[in-house]
Amino acid sequence: MDIEGGRAPLRVRRAAGFSVHLFTASGSAVALLALYAAIDRQFPACFAWLGLAFLIDGVDGTFARMAKVTETASAIDGAVLDLVIDFLTYVLVPMVALWRSDLMPVYLSFWLSVIVVFASGLYFADTRMKTRDYWFRGFPALWNVFAIYLFVLRPPALVSAAAIVVFVAAMFAPIVFVHPMRVKELRYLNIVACFAFLALSALAIWQNFAVDSWVKAGFAIIAVYFLALPFWRHSPWADD
Repeated sequence: MDIEGGRAPLRVRRAAGFSVHLFTASGSAVALLALYAAIDRQFPACFAWLGLAFLIDGVDGTFARMAKVTETASAIDGAVLDLVIDFLTYVLVPMVALWRSDLMPVYLSFWLSVIVVFASGLYFADTRMKTRDYWFRGFPALWNVFAIYLFVLRPPALVSAAAIVVFVAAMFAPIVFVHPMRVKELRYLNIVACFAFLALSALAIWQNFAVDSWVKAGFAIIAVYFLALPFWRHSPWADD
């Protein structure tokens, strides 16, 4: 029975399409669990739930294309559903975790969180968010990734605050960031780097963010790699 090819009965294809939407929507429940953990200052649990949400978000698009949800389950807009859940897991929950942490004074983390949430709302609504070749225009509001870097590296509060301001500005700057699952250039290497990040993150969570220097070095190398990819996009070695 070939669901993707369209030879399955219509009811089966519709069930497959709606099941993908249900899978995507499960990320909202995961976001709520992460939020509870953040408020309760259970930060390893918070980021473990955010990691699960990250995995759901990483594969649901593939499932949606396989099930052709725009044809089989068009009553639900999967793109809108995805953005709503992404805003929770990529922006709101990480900022609550930052606010509830001891990484910087409460008044500073609170007002920076307000700025991040406000700016990210505008970014998520920007119809120019992606280029034709699936790169993100500006920093793609990956505040869940940014936050775990703060918890692992624990830079001084003013350095963290300055970095937040820089990345808020970067959301609207004329620069690009890679979408590891959609961009064709170096796709397999990008996916390997993503799995390396997830592995290091799992280790950091397991160790309550009290990690060895080699783990911090691994995080730094991965960050440099992804931040350098936009230069590759415009290099003479990149694919046309």
